[in-house]
Amino acid sequence: MNNELPKTKIDERTDIEYHLEGEYYIPNLAMPKQEKSTLIKYRRMRLKYLKRYKKDDYTIMLMNGTLNTHLKDLQETAEARIEQIIGS
Repeated sequence: MNNELPKTKIDERTDIEYHLEGEYYIPNLAMPKQEKSTLIKYRRMRLKYLKRYKKDDYTIMLMNGTLNTHLKDLQETAEARIEQIIGS
């Protein structure tokens, strides 16, 4: 009788793939690739705010790979509003 455990396993309930290390199954988790961006003033301020006061939102956006896009959109909106105020 073959008592060896399979090298990989997929949990049908969560669709997470696991690999065998020793006697334990370890999940194959990886963060999605994110574009690198320079943190300009308003991006840094928003990131600091999220980390300090909105830890849940920060973690969710980081894990979903939407944090940099959120910060980029915020920077563009802030710059447009400043230009609108100054340009008036």
